[in-house]
Amino acid sequence: MFSKFLSLEPERRNAILNAALKEFARKGYDEASTNVIAKEAGISKPLMFHYVNNKKDFFLSLYDYCLEVLEREYFSQINLDEKDIFQRLRQTCLLKIQLMQKHPWIFDFTRVAVYTDSEVVKDELAKRRKMVETNLYERFYGDIDTSCFRSELDAEKSKQLIFWAVGGYENQILEQFKSADVLEFDFEKIRNEFDGYLNELRKAFYK
Repeated sequence: MFSKFLSLEPERRNAILNAALKEFARKGYDEASTNVIAKEAGISKPLMFHYVNNKKDFFLSLYDYCLEVLEREYFSQINLDEKDIFQRLRQTCLLKIQLMQKHPWIFDFTRVAVYTDSEVVKDELAKRRKMVETNLYERFYGDIDTSCFRSELDAEKSKQLIFWAVGGYENQILEQFKSADVLEFDFEKIRNEFDGYLNELRKAFYK
C-alpha cells in the first residue's frame, strides 16, 4: 500500500509526508491526528487513506521510509576517511541542512519514533530498531584524530565543547526550516557562515 503512496507525483507525496512527519513529531503517535495531516497536506482524509491504509501502517511505513532516506541521503554520504573533527562536522551538518530543506521534520520524527511508549506501535518499532545501529556517536565520531588539538587541552572535553558549539548553530538553522519557507534559504550563504564559525573554533582548539 505504501508503495502506491510513494508513486504519487512528488509535490502531493511530499506534502502528505511532511504534514505527517510534523504532526507525529510534535504530538507523538497516540495524540497525532490524521485529520490534521490531511488538512495540512491539502487533501481529503478518505483520499489519504486510499494511499496509506490506516494510521498505524502509515506511521510504521513512514518510519521505514525515513530510515531509507536517512541512510541514502545522510549516513552513506558521510566520508568516514576524513578524520578531522571540523571537516567531519561540516559534512554532517551541511548534509542535515540539505535533507531538511526537503523534509523539515524528518529528524524529529525519527527521534519521537525511537522513544515512543505508545502501546499501539512500540513492539513493531522495537523489532525495526534491532536492525538500526543505535550508537551513532561511535559510528561517526569515535575515530576522530585528536593530534591537532593543543597539547594543554583535554581532547575529549574539547571534542564535546566543539559538538555543543556546532550543535547549537545547527539547531538554530534547522529550527528555521520548521517555521519558514525553505525556498527563502540561501544554502551558499549558510555554508559560508558555517565555515566562518568552524575557522574560529579551529583557532581556539588547534595548535
